[in-house]
Formats: sequence, structure tokens, C-alpha cells
Amino acid sequence: MSVQSPTYYIRTFGCQMNAHDSERMAGMLESEGYARVEQPDDASVVLFNTCCIRENADQKLYGNLGHMKALKDTRPDLRIVVGGCLAQKDKDVIQRRAPYVDVVLGTHNLASLPRLLRESTAGPAFEILEQTEVFPSALPSRRMSSWHAWVSISIGCNNSCTFCIVPAVRGREVSRRLGDIVAEVESLVADGVVEVTLLGQNVNSYGRDLDGTPMFSKLLRALDRVVGLERIRFTSPHPKDFRADSVAAMAECAAVCEHIHLPAQSGSDSCLKRMKRAYTRSSYLEKVRMVRAAIPGVAITTDIIVGFPGETEAEFQDTLTLVEEARYDQAFTFQYSPRPMTSAADLPDHLPKEVVQERFERLIALQNGFSLESNRRMLGNTFEVLVEGPSKKDPSRASGRTRTNKLVHFLDDGATQGSLRTIRVIDARPHHVEGELVDGPRRDAKRSMSLPLVGAGTACDACG
Repeated sequence: MSVQSPTYYIRTFGCQMNAHDSERMAGMLESEGYARVEQPDDASVVLFNTCCIRENADQKLYGNLGHMKALKDTRPDLRIVVGGCLAQKDKDVIQRRAPYVDVVLGTHNLASLPRLLRESTAGPAFEILEQTEVFPSALPSRRMSSWHAWVSISIGCNNSCTFCIVPAVRGREVSRRLGDIVAEVESLVADGVVEVTLLGQNVNSYGRDLDGTPMFSKLLRALDRVVGLERIRFTSPHPKDFRADSVAAMAECAAVCEHIHLPAQSGSDSCLKRMKRAYTRSSYLEKVRMVRAAIPGVAITTDIIVGFPGETEAEFQDTLTLVEEARYDQAFTFQYSPRPMTSAADLPDHLPKEVVQERFERLIALQNGFSLESNRRMLGNTFEVLVEGPSKKDPSRASGRTRTNKLVHFLDDGATQGSLRTIRVIDARPHHVEGELVDGPRRDAKRSMSLPLVGAGTACDACG
């Protein structure tokens, strides 16, 4: 009689860094003999990898844990695990509010998961470290995609943005050795990966702790030499560290995609000062102009916080005019809400919800116009698209992304996930475009991207 393998279910909240951590934890569990299942009710271990950046993160966690308690009452052998940023911040709170949780581990000790699960058979096992003991890349991984991979180049953050809790839960910045990153990417490509996304809380400062000066451009050039790697993306850069050598590498490296996410957060110098962002409106816009001049057709996206403590109507108007000048392809917009362990939570003059909401709606309406304008310039032109799979809203259609990170939906002809296809754009919406397949081989990616963004040259989760 065969013994049934133990099973696991992971639910991930938050950013790409958390998604990558979940892949590592899944890899460790599978190396211990666990099999992945799609529903928590079918699992012998249920793991919640948490985030504390987004609003109501704790309510989402405890709502899920409430369901797990009911399940655990009927299945005492069920193991419930809480990891990630909220676990790092609130270990004692979790223990008090959900004493039935078996394992709590933080962001610095992913490698402890198998041991803590074994220890939890004798009682709850909680472990939160203040420094990373094993860099995540040293752990096994169970990737969610056969053609794309997250690659950590650093962990932690040395910035002190007043709205951000990341330094408190991820620690000081620690960079990986360049050779280790290249070796991992070479291994991934050998396994069928065609696109990698480099991860760091501030990728632009990569290597400063190793070499005394940022090495990000050097890393891009090294990875561009990896044979078989089609696309390199990265997130997120911090504007204060975004330098001309990185822009030159983006322009010159064939595999580096023509898209940059450059979080602004605000267009007001006084608001940026209260945020401790360490750049001004004018220096930020100079970075935007530098990118557009070096990389014709580049897509620029951003993060913006609305309603930061003390934000006046005049300061908000500065944000609107920044959007008008930068003409972003997309913007990820957030309504400010206070976070424990951040200095912004203690600032005076928090704004009423109705004021923030009204400003938020004005910002979205403005940005949607520029997003649609940008996508309409794609009409009638052909683009290289990396197929991601069926459309979430219409499975009869396929979805993919251009090198400029534009989402494209097109009639599915059996396109394989991870394949590169040539698409002609036939319709444009603010957040995606519609396309049709074009016969013939795909063109050279670096010379056949999108058209220049007319007029735009005249000009992070909310981190970065």
C-alpha cells in the first residue's frame, strides 16, 4: 500500500519579491517530498506569504486564517504557516490573534521552513531573524513559469522614504556577486527561460556594497552576453540612483527591454522633501528626458501616491503637471494610508478620505488619457510579442507583452507560452491593445520596437 505524499498550498500577497520568495519556499517543500495542490482544503501545509505594504494587509491575512482555523478544527494535522513581511513585523501579534498558526518565519530565514515544519509537530515554531542567513538564490526554486524567471540581485534597502516600511522588514541592502547572478541566468536559459526580471528594492544601487560604486550597468552588459536570453527586465530603480551609464546599457544591450519603471511618488518638491525621496521635480524630469533621448520609443511607467500627509491642492497640482510633462505610458496610483513603523504615520495633517478620493480620481482620469494616447500610436504597426498564455478575461484569445511591456490580446492560434510572435496592433485601449498575428519571422527586437513617443521628449508595490 503506497503512502500518500504530503501536499502544500501557497498564497502570495504583495510584490514580485514576495512572489520570488514563494517560489523558493515551494522549491524547498518539493525537495522535502511535498506535492503542490491548487486548493487549501486539499493541502497538508497551507502557507501565506504576506505583505505589509498594501492597505488592509493584516485584515486580508486574518480573514484567510479564520477559514483555516475552521479547517484545522476538523483536521488537527493541518500545518498553517505565515511568512513574509507581515510575519517579520507582527510575529507577536500573529501569535496572539491566531494561536492555532503552527509556523511563523520572516523575510530573513526562508531556509528555516523545512526545519520549522518538523519542529511544529511538538508545538508552534516561530523564528524571526534580523539579518538574512542564506541568500534566496542558494535555495531550490519551483518556478511558476517555464519561460520567465525572477532573479534577485539584491535584498534590503538603504533608503529612508518616510512612507515605506521595506527597510524595517527587509533590512539593509545586500548585493549578490555578479558572477553568481550570471551563472544563475545561464542555468535558467539552459532550462528554457527566455525572459528574466531582475529584482531589488533599488536595483540602481546594486553592487555599491561590493565595489564601492553601483555596478548595475555592468550587470546588464554581462547578462546581455548570455546566449539564448531574449529579454531582460528589472524592477525597481530609484530615481536618485538612476545614472547615465545604466541608460547607455539599456540603449546598447540587445536583450534589455525598452521599458523603465521610474517611481515619482509626487511632482511637488515640498512633498518629495517630506517623503525623503532625495531628488527634486526638476532632477527627476531630467532623468526622464535622458531616457527618452537615448532610447527612442521607450515606455516609462511610474508610481504616484495621492494624499500624502500635508499635501495641499497646489502640491497635488504639481503632480498633475508632472504627469502632463512626463506623459507616462502607465502609472500605478495609490491613496496614501499610514503604515506602522514609518515616520510618515506620525506626520501632521493627514487628509480626509473624501479629499484624497477626489484627487485620486482626477489623477486617474488624466493618466488614462495619456495611456490611451500612447497605445493609439501603436495602431497599424507591428511588434514582437512574448506570449504569456490565454487571456484572463477571454480564454479564446492569447495575451502577451511587447518589449515596451504593453499588454496585447490577440486571436489564439495555438501560440505556445514563451514563444515570440509578430503582432500588428488593430485597436487600442488605455491599459491594453488588440492585435492580429502577422505571418513571417519576427524582426530583430532592438531595431523594431515601438515608434517614438511624439511630444513626450519635451517634458515603485509604492516603493522604489
